[in-house]
Amino acid sequence: MPVLWILLTVLAIALAAFALARRNALASAKDDPRILHSLPSYYGWYAFILAALPAVFVMLVWLIVQPMIVENRVNAALDAAPQELSMVEREGARRDSGTVAQAIRSAVSSGAMTLRQIDGFAADPQALAPALRDAGVPILTNITQPVYDGAQALLAASASLNIAMAVVAIAVALIGALIAVRRTRPDFRARNAVERVTLGILIGASVIAILTTIAIVCSLIFETYNFFQQYPWTAFFFGTTWAPVFQGQSELGILPLLWGTLYISLIALAVAVPIGLFAAIYLSEYASNRVRSVAKPLIEILAGIPTIVYGLFALVTVGPMLRDYFAQPLGLGSTGSSVATAGLVMGIMIIPFVSSLSDDIINAVPQSLRDGSLGLGATQSETIRQVVLPAALPGIVGAVLLAASRAIGETMIVVLGAGAAARIDVNPFEAMTTITVKIVSQLTGDTDFNSPETLVAFALGLTLFVVTLCLNILALIIVRKYREQYE
Repeated sequence: MPVLWILLTVLAIALAAFALARRNALASAKDDPRILHSLPSYYGWYAFILAALPAVFVMLVWLIVQPMIVENRVNAALDAAPQELSMVEREGARRDSGTVAQAIRSAVSSGAMTLRQIDGFAADPQALAPALRDAGVPILTNITQPVYDGAQALLAASASLNIAMAVVAIAVALIGALIAVRRTRPDFRARNAVERVTLGILIGASVIAILTTIAIVCSLIFETYNFFQQYPWTAFFFGTTWAPVFQGQSELGILPLLWGTLYISLIALAVAVPIGLFAAIYLSEYASNRVRSVAKPLIEILAGIPTIVYGLFALVTVGPMLRDYFAQPLGLGSTGSSVATAGLVMGIMIIPFVSSLSDDIINAVPQSLRDGSLGLGATQSETIRQVVLPAALPGIVGAVLLAASRAIGETMIVVLGAGAAARIDVNPFEAMTTITVKIVSQLTGDTDFNSPETLVAFALGLTLFVVTLCLNILALIIVRKYREQYE
């Protein structure tokens, strides 16, 4: 039984429990809701939660554990093979078993073959592949006896476990619904129970977010540790040459990539912060409602444009323009792919992050502060400088930080606008690259995952994370030092 159908069945039981509990609550109160401790809908929601939540939790746990059980069944089938398999042959057979099982599922679900026909190939498994291809299921795997046995074990275990999951989940839902309906009495505190469950869900969501962050950081730390077991950390952090060679003898110094990342991000922020902040001040303090209702959505459209479009804009328009009008006449370069190209286009892209957030934050400053300042004789510009902006400083710094994080993590614009040269140079019209671009390039392709040239991507990612974290801490210090609080 597919998981979707099991989930829909559980939801149907929960909805039925909702209606039954609500009706029972009203019936027990003789259609007088004033006798009930809670509103009738709370009794219904209590039944819905008690029927659906445990069942969904059981399904989630089951889906996590089931692949482990299936893998054990496949391993047992491979162990029972007539000929002994080497470690490499065993791993290949286990992988091919999954491929063959998926092909069999496709053939059966499309009606091209039946399970009885599949079972008929037990004596001659190698004939199964041509039969599947004739049935319209392309497969290139050589189906040996161990592979066939492993695929059959996988299909059998998956089918039995899916049925068991359906039975258990539906049974849990029915038991939960029955308990909830039986508890439906006028003095039952259904509202308190629902609110406790809601509080638990909110806490669970917070815990999931925190645990996800911890898991991401731990995965980076573990793989980075593996990298530094194979490559000296001094050469990584202080090396000025980035020259990965998958045959060995690589030079993996991070400094050229770090310089390119910070240089391009700095240019982007130099473009985005003044334009975005001034636009926010105009829209919130000077513009009429009619102008604001038109201008703000138009600025926010910039945030909805895909980054690949920005990259093409940098490649086709901005790069050649900077080359023809600035780089070549000044003798600073002859290429359209440059730090200035990527930084300028990236700055245009992150303008909405600064302007829209700053506009909302400035508008949140109480009007009484403005009125008090104007009442003391200050002009509007003095009020903005002396009162509004200091009060909005924490939010504005947060908007700039968000824009900085967006600039540091951008990849597509850098690929198309700045090139891929890892170098340390101050000329903004030279091609450079960033850490994110190299992370992508090191993890793509058919390479050994445990080689230093691949694991270096995790060290780069951890370094980028630490840089971003330091920026956030610095911003927090600035906010605490210069923030103006008004009561």
